[in-house]
Amino acid sequence: MTQKSSSKSVIQAKDLQKSYGDFKAVKGVNFHVEKGTCTGLLGPNGAGKTTTMRMIMGLTKVTNGSLTLFDEDVKSLSRSAKAKVGLVPQENNLDPDLTVQQNLEVYGRYFGLSGNVLKERVPQLLEYMKLTEKAKESVHALSGGMKRRLIIARSLIADPELVILDEPTTGLDPQARVMIWQRIIELKKQGKTLLLTTHYMDEAQRLCDRIVVIDHGEILDEGTPRELIKRHVKPHVYEVTKPVPKALKDCDIEQEDVGDGVLYFVEKPEKMRKLLKDDGANYLHRPANLEDVFLRLTGRTLRE
Repeated sequence: MTQKSSSKSVIQAKDLQKSYGDFKAVKGVNFHVEKGTCTGLLGPNGAGKTTTMRMIMGLTKVTNGSLTLFDEDVKSLSRSAKAKVGLVPQENNLDPDLTVQQNLEVYGRYFGLSGNVLKERVPQLLEYMKLTEKAKESVHALSGGMKRRLIIARSLIADPELVILDEPTTGLDPQARVMIWQRIIELKKQGKTLLLTTHYMDEAQRLCDRIVVIDHGEILDEGTPRELIKRHVKPHVYEVTKPVPKALKDCDIEQEDVGDGVLYFVEKPEKMRKLLKDDGANYLHRPANLEDVFLRLTGRTLRE
């Protein structure tokens, strides 16, 4: 599927391909990321998502097709264009020999920021990510959530226009995740352009203006979360624990066996209510969500 391009595109991929010998990791994908929006690049392990991200970040060479950032080819990206990009990597790559404050100061020097600029910006970022009290502490003294917040603060040191967030909340507790969600929403309100990868579908649904679903090196579909849900699943989902009531076994309702239960997808809940009435079934009624779409498109088979 080809997404219509835009003059406001910060990232533009056209027939983007990446091969490793005979293996094609990315098979001619087309997408763009518009200025001031948050786009989610979603896919299971081995889908080609990480390879695509690495090409965008300039860590992997493009085999064929074109990939531009700020209208410049990533193969020859200028220093000024690179300075417009902030990166939140999946792994923790903070300098353990430096304090929290020094991690920001040293990184700022890589971008040529002056001492006066850093003197003002570092305290602002520490406050923004609620790390002011940890400024003089070693990185070793930080919790996992604090380290992720510091990495996000570091990505913002040069006031980038584009922020790439590679699974920013993986492994964090709910409180830390919500705090980072709030900061990501604020960044979008400030006009930053965001590219996000995550395995948390609720996170993608909450944060992203557009979703691109990729698997086996190809784009399966793209659109707003609401568009994708409407396109691929019915609005109401009933999760019925096995054994399912007799009335449901031979019904003509769209359903999916998920092992210990069965999912039923309906336009309107009245029919399910009638079938479940007075049957003592154990079930949960909820609205359809992005996870339903993701599993419908990519399957439920475990990927390693």
